Amino acid sequence: MTTLQLPNSTCSVIACGLIGLSSFLPSHAIFAAAFHSPGPFFTRNHLLGQRRKFPSTERDASQQELNTYDDPTEFSNSVDRAPCFDGVCDSSPDDAPISQAGEATLRLGSMTGPTVWSEFGRISQECDVANLGQGFPDWLPPDFAVESLVSATMDSMKSPHQYTRTAGHPNLVKQLARRYSKHLMRNIDPMNEVAVTVGASQALYLCLQTLVKPGDEVILFEPFFDLYVNQIKLAGGTPVYVPLTFVPYNNGDDAEVTGGQWILEPEKLEGAISPRTRAIVLNSPHNPTGKVFTRSEMEIIAENVIKAGPQCVVISDEVYKYIVHSPPPKEELMGTSCPGHVHFASLPGMWDRTITVSSAGKTFSATGWQVGWCIAPSHLIAPVHQLLPYVQFCASTVIQEALARTLPRADEPFEGYDNYYDYLNSTYRRKRDLLGKALSEAGFAIPDYDKTPGGGFFIFARITPELKNAIPAERLEPPYSENPAAPGGIVGLDWALCQWMAEEKGVLCIPSSPFFSRERAIAGDSDEFIRVAFCKQDETIKRAAKALRGLRSESLSGNNEPVAVNGS
Repeated sequence: MTTLQLPNSTCSVIACGLIGLSSFLPSHAIFAAAFHSPGPFFTRNHLLGQRRKFPSTERDASQQELNTYDDPTEFSNSVDRAPCFDGVCDSSPDDAPISQAGEATLRLGSMTGPTVWSEFGRISQECDVANLGQGFPDWLPPDFAVESLVSATMDSMKSPHQYTRTAGHPNLVKQLARRYSKHLMRNIDPMNEVAVTVGASQALYLCLQTLVKPGDEVILFEPFFDLYVNQIKLAGGTPVYVPLTFVPYNNGDDAEVTGGQWILEPEKLEGAISPRTRAIVLNSPHNPTGKVFTRSEMEIIAENVIKAGPQCVVISDEVYKYIVHSPPPKEELMGTSCPGHVHFASLPGMWDRTITVSSAGKTFSATGWQVGWCIAPSHLIAPVHQLLPYVQFCASTVIQEALARTLPRADEPFEGYDNYYDYLNSTYRRKRDLLGKALSEAGFAIPDYDKTPGGGFFIFARITPELKNAIPAERLEPPYSENPAAPGGIVGLDWALCQWMAEEKGVLCIPSSPFFSRERAIAGDSDEFIRVAFCKQDETIKRAAKALRGLRSESLSGNNEPVAVNGS
């Protein structure tokens, strides 16, 4: 066991640095170690041992102990107006004044006010809910990731507390190049074909900024993660929506509302392609539907990339690639080294036309680490490298070093599984089934994962007539039916159901309408679905299941008048 002997003058400095680790170490353990006298010392195993020694309730209590240093009245008049997305969100954004706005704000136009995230973040703060809305895990990263973070933080020889290479910490880009060389079956140059960013969102932003100019079109498969739309507009581009088609298992028989699968119809993509098509954003596994694009669908996309012309590039958002809990048939996965996932850039002829975007947050349950990356040929990565110094000097050196140490350890046996990734999928499969059973019992129609491949950690649940009739009629009348955060300010069935469930039943999910274009949402095309996250602790899912059981009893009681939506 390595012991670090430290002079007294050093201890206060390290104690300050360790405050940042207090989310997984109890405060009394940190400070007792830091200020122990005489002869203060730390051991790596001692520090990590504190995390396992103290139960989560005691860690929570010690975090509250740290919080007592805050004066709750100090900023009592301050209201958070900052916009937010699919994460911790309890702000109340206003429409930004645009009379003196710059070009970027003008490009956002009217999309700068309240959003689904701020609205349902507010509800989660005001109501006691089981929160299945926010798209991030609510548990600690695996032990080996935390150990890597601690060892990186305390490595006095390498001292990763200063700036590193802007395009990516050398240790990390080498690890990524090694892994993607295997994934893509080609040698990846770590210095010229990899760029490290502050999360995948910044990677997407930089890709679009370096590719798109005013007048260019960018294709999105609908529904889509809503971040994409404004990033395209910020680059001066025009989003072009290609709707995925929902195919129910009962072939559209109105006698029964079932789950189904989302498919890409080739003619819809072909109709959207033009000489102005600069990029196609592909997200597989897909947020919000959980769809895993088939190899044949990817080949259709590849054909249309060629048809669009040499200017067309695919931005392949693969942040959920290690969470494929229901893999496609084996014949779909020829040559893949990432279980259940096909890298679009590995298709014939697509390496030169693809920027692959990913990150560590979803894989290692560490969304706050905020390390993302782009992998692409040098002619697509070089512009990203050129832009990076003007948006940040570098992503966190400590976190990049921690991730570089984490990645090889994820391939080692873990918790009785061959590797961490097998464990991760098994965990999510179990949580998916736990939530799926509750949703089905509540009256929702969900995918049959024995028939339909699935990935990510969302269930796109279909609203059945009995649930529609459970919603109190007044929920689709003013003032409930008018909400500036909803598309067009109009509350649809999906929004009304989610708001009612959160405020009255104690379970929070996200309506599907924000994942559709404004026109289709207003037309009612999103009314049938809600997004439900299962990246939550079992206790949260079980609490939600108990709340969901009350929905069916509500619908069977017959107390509510049938709800009319969009003329139906």
